[in-house]
Amino acid sequence: MYAVVGVIAGLGAIAFQFLSQLVALFTLVSIAGYAPLQPLGEENIFQATPADFSPLLLIGCITLGGFISGILVFTFAPEAEGHGTDAAIEAYHQKKGIIRARIPLVKMIASAITIGTGGSGGREGPIAQIGAGFGSLLAVWLGLPARDRRILLAAGLAGGIGAIFRAPLAGAIFAAEILYRDADIESDVIVPSVITSTVAYSVYTRSISTEKRYDPLFGNSINYTLQSPMELIPLALLAVVLVIVGIFYIRFFYGTHHVFTRIPLPKPLKPALGAFLAGLTALGLYHLYGNDMRALAVLTTGYGLLQSTFTDCASVGIPLLLSVGLIKILTTSLTISSGGSAGVFGPSLVIGGCVSGAVGLFMNQHWPGITPKPEVFAIVGMAGFFSGCAHAPLSTIVMVSELTGDYRLLLPTMWVSTLCFVFCRRWTLYSKQVPSRIDSPAHFGDRQIDVLEGILVESIPLEPQVTVREDASFREIAQILNDHRQNYFPVVNGKGELEGIFTANDVWRYLSDGPLLDLAIAADAMSGPPVTISPKDDLNVALERFTQFNHDELPVVDPANPKRLIGMLRRKDLFSIYLDRIHAIRQQVKSFV
Repeated sequence: MYAVVGVIAGLGAIAFQFLSQLVALFTLVSIAGYAPLQPLGEENIFQATPADFSPLLLIGCITLGGFISGILVFTFAPEAEGHGTDAAIEAYHQKKGIIRARIPLVKMIASAITIGTGGSGGREGPIAQIGAGFGSLLAVWLGLPARDRRILLAAGLAGGIGAIFRAPLAGAIFAAEILYRDADIESDVIVPSVITSTVAYSVYTRSISTEKRYDPLFGNSINYTLQSPMELIPLALLAVVLVIVGIFYIRFFYGTHHVFTRIPLPKPLKPALGAFLAGLTALGLYHLYGNDMRALAVLTTGYGLLQSTFTDCASVGIPLLLSVGLIKILTTSLTISSGGSAGVFGPSLVIGGCVSGAVGLFMNQHWPGITPKPEVFAIVGMAGFFSGCAHAPLSTIVMVSELTGDYRLLLPTMWVSTLCFVFCRRWTLYSKQVPSRIDSPAHFGDRQIDVLEGILVESIPLEPQVTVREDASFREIAQILNDHRQNYFPVVNGKGELEGIFTANDVWRYLSDGPLLDLAIAADAMSGPPVTISPKDDLNVALERFTQFNHDELPVVDPANPKRLIGMLRRKDLFSIYLDRIHAIRQQVKSFV
């Protein structure tokens, strides 16, 4: 079952990647004359000679893309709005693992159009929602319970992430970690996610040419090491810078969303407005840097400039790196917070990598002995930034290593990512995260303690009950009611066998009718057959029957002879035991603490 989800997630990643690049080829490249730079490990379909670059047509392409995406999303699947990872998280916690069947298809098309026409966004959000949607859909088709639906949803998310980023281990950890804001992890989804991510990665790589099939996304040429433990000091300063930028990113992103909700435009038109403004911003930066095409990395994924930063940071320079890193916050917010469909993981990598590269170059210029390689800052900072913003340090540490194919920076990556995670605890890029497992509706049942477990009915002393013969007249019953403070009366036959039961309220209203006192008998007032319970039954069973039939007392009968009455179990006796157990548990907890 998990392997099937992995196959579907892998095929979905192939389809999404192809579709987004196809849209880019026929819009940005062929019409606007802009061929976005690609990372070394990615297949380049932009082999066609670009048309002459036209800023006006670039604005037209990105605006049209935002318009079409908005129409698709708000007409067919409003849940596909924004960054898809948050929607998958919400479905896990709040919607019992259910994602509507149309969501994956709408998300795929809308996101491919958004990114392919130049919108600033990442691919992880769409593919996360696509994979999660397939997993949820399969669970619904199989009629699985809510717990299994959630696991398949998370496994599908892992498969999509592991495939599109060629990072199967990171994808599996990401799906288990991204659900929570605190240092918590969804252990139930780890093994299923490993299976789906491995299968999805294997399927996805079959679509890549042989020479690049198993290359990391940013190629095999990145080989850096930590030169000295002293380098951890400037890296700690880098973490402080990233925390400040990360908080600004999160607040600006959701602030932009709030602004767009107040703009008096139909919802389908807002992504077009956001895309138009993002395009204008990118062109302003392009002209500011003397028509340098690298400045346009604030659009689409921006991975090409990130590749240059990892390879030769100095060739990009501090001003351009800082500009792209900070302006990417603006263009991403305009693209996604307006209602566009794309992810925030990819832009976070570019923002973190570029800002960190600029910090690394600054450190290298002033303290070259401690920071000989500014590229190290770019790679490590890329991980730290997203760890802080998304509260996913473990998966991000692994993912950056898989993206670059270099595990020798694991120590500094752990250092910066942990610092960013700790300092960013109050802010998160994924608003649908819950603090921990105990706060998730998916685990409400985990917090319930079965305080009646193991307690049998026979452990409760049962007082002998006054029984009434089934042929007793109402006059006799009236006398019994006067003589005994008993509300429930078992009715027995001539052999003493239980036939039914009646309450005092059942007969009091008839006692004022004189003729009935001698004509009516107990059999006329009783309800039968009675709801009974065995001495060997658990008190949970008793509680369930008390609740189901709204009785205050239940006849306890011999398991070997269900008509032989042993006594009556009273609801108040059961609740007395329940409260005693609760009190005992509280005392145990207090003594433990």
